[in-house]
Amino acid sequence: MRKDSIRIVLVDDHPVVIQGLKTALAEDGEFTIIETFSSGSMLLPFLEFNPVDVILLDIILPDANGIDLCLEIKRLYPDIVILFLSNHAERSFIMQAVQHGANGYLLKNTSLSELSFCIHQALGGQVTFSDEVQKIMTRPTDNDVKGIPQLTKREKEILRLLADGKTSTVIAEELHISPLTIITHRRNLMNKFEAKNVAELIMAATRSNYL
Repeated sequence: MRKDSIRIVLVDDHPVVIQGLKTALAEDGEFTIIETFSSGSMLLPFLEFNPVDVILLDIILPDANGIDLCLEIKRLYPDIVILFLSNHAERSFIMQAVQHGANGYLLKNTSLSELSFCIHQALGGQVTFSDEVQKIMTRPTDNDVKGIPQLTKREKEILRLLADGKTSTVIAEELHISPLTIITHRRNLMNKFEAKNVAELIMAATRSNYL
């Protein structure tokens, strides 16, 4: 392995996908596949003793949720670049992945040149998406069509604290109000943005320039 080679780990439970990626990336002298996994259970022990630059990670694994696994990896090894490579094109998956620390999200039909480009973008510090994912993220939602929700001063304040990753209990302590009040405000915010969870709320609020 060359000293400047980018060390990649592949995590996917489909052998055909693993083999295809290994073959494709091997053609590019910049990349070295140092290990592959068909489940998440052995990944964390491997990372403890092996330096890795990039993990290409699937969303659905036999023993783990890739998004939760991403969060844990980022907690332990924040410098490792994690790119999701998935067949799931739903906006909610993409937003949750980024919210949990992913450096990018690509669909499995991406080309080798696009994959290579996205890897370099992510290593350069950018959050990167394949072309198809970018189109999904920029497609107007129902919220966009209906217009920007109007928020109270308190709702804006709570929204910013939620975006900082703070829980309802912590926010309640900071603002000196009851956790139940925070939960009510959070529910109202999610209703206004028609968001199913906090990740969707934050992404919708970002698109509306509230964050």
